[in-house]
Amino acid sequence: MTKDIKNQHILISDKEAGLPYSKGLMASQVMVTGLSPWRSYQVAEAIEDRLRELGSPSVTSEELDQLAVSVIEDLAGERYAKNYLRWREVDALDIPLIVLIGGATGVGKSTIATQLATRLGIVRVVATDAVREVMRGVFSRELMPALYMSSFEAGDALREPPTKDAVVVGFREQVSAVAVGVDALLERAAVEGMSMIIEGAHVVPGFLDLDSRAGRVMAVPVIVTVEDEAVHRNHFLARSADHAGRPATKYMDGFDKIRRVQRYIKSQALSHGVPVIPNYNFDQALAAVIDLVMEKVTERFAGSGRGDGERVRQAFGKEGRST
Repeated sequence: MTKDIKNQHILISDKEAGLPYSKGLMASQVMVTGLSPWRSYQVAEAIEDRLRELGSPSVTSEELDQLAVSVIEDLAGERYAKNYLRWREVDALDIPLIVLIGGATGVGKSTIATQLATRLGIVRVVATDAVREVMRGVFSRELMPALYMSSFEAGDALREPPTKDAVVVGFREQVSAVAVGVDALLERAAVEGMSMIIEGAHVVPGFLDLDSRAGRVMAVPVIVTVEDEAVHRNHFLARSADHAGRPATKYMDGFDKIRRVQRYIKSQALSHGVPVIPNYNFDQALAAVIDLVMEKVTERFAGSGRGDGERVRQAFGKEGRST
């Protein structure tokens, strides 16, 4: 008797215990390509429809990947299909992925980090302000006063007025201190193989030693900016409206200092070859960060003799590498 395939789960046969195909899980994987959640779920539904048309109660991971690439290319285009293939390479990394998102106060770092974590399936997101908070429990205000001020107000804690810009000097002093804690996070990630996203004003190029861990973690640093002053101001007003505990007055009063900190961070990024992504539009900025991660993964595999494009396709076809 013929069974009604439409009413049955389609099993992924080479997964442990034969896990069933899930539109939700597939949609979350497809979102990594840069497609919106709604479009990703459309793709996941189309993949399920194709599986139903095949009439088989099971599919291998290799076959599912090939089908996903085909559907994404048909519905969204080659760029997104290529990103999906690249993400499967991220999934196959034998070292942890560490995305470091820096930028001045109010540019949207934490929002981008949260959404990026969802897209990439990374469960650990650490804010450098949390690291600073921990360090405040170790060092007293008298010993390290810069830790007890906001990043753009750290200059006010300097014991002696500097000959240069106090805002930048104080900020550098705070970043130097917090960088010790961030460096410890990087080492822990390398030792324990944990992927994570680190975001905050203290992620400043030149203060973290990423090169020495190049073979143990894949670090992807990026700096986010808001170039338009009016847009930057509006970020604080919007944030204040959403969070009653974060009034905009403090940030409006210190806005000029925040802009000076941004100029310094951006100059550090440019001098150290770290990408700068202007946050004009949230979706575009998030997509740009995702593209950057994909490019870094491609470079890593190209450096190890594994290329992009057709070679990546072969990795899921002729070579039969599973997810």
